[in-house]
Amino acid sequence: MKKINIVLHEPEIPQNTGNIARTCAATGASLHIIRPMGFEIDDKKLKRAGLDYWDKLDIHYYDDYEDFLRKHPQAIGSLYYFTTKAPRAYTEISYPNETFIMFGKETKGIPEEILCHNHDFCVRIPMRDTIRSLNLSNSVAIAVFEILRQWDFCGLKEEGHLTHEEWSS
Repeated sequence: MKKINIVLHEPEIPQNTGNIARTCAATGASLHIIRPMGFEIDDKKLKRAGLDYWDKLDIHYYDDYEDFLRKHPQAIGSLYYFTTKAPRAYTEISYPNETFIMFGKETKGIPEEILCHNHDFCVRIPMRDTIRSLNLSNSVAIAVFEILRQWDFCGLKEEGHLTHEEWSS
């Protein structure tokens, strides 16, 4: 069975985490949050961004990065670190059946100590060199849908239908 695990390292902005939670609900990805967070989980902005999908989430919390690794030893070798400091693009990876993708806090990204110890698993989303970074929730969506594309959108509804008869004829 294929599984995407989104790992947020110390997220700071509730709206981003809410948007990411909605992406998880829409795609079946699990959400892993490494503390500390820059907000409370009951923050109104977080709930509003995730709308009414909170009951559809598989969400987990960790005290720190080491706690996450202790609880998910299978992540080693299938954990990709998304950073603007990586030498290769996220599209150069063939993602394994259980993939973990990590994103850092909005203001600083993933700590360089973690990146240095996992250099071979660091990837980037290409963008113009005059821009510091993309929005966190946009970056997560880009990564998730590349993985799903590689997996032929396994388990997702791939076609829609118009509701008005005159539109569908």
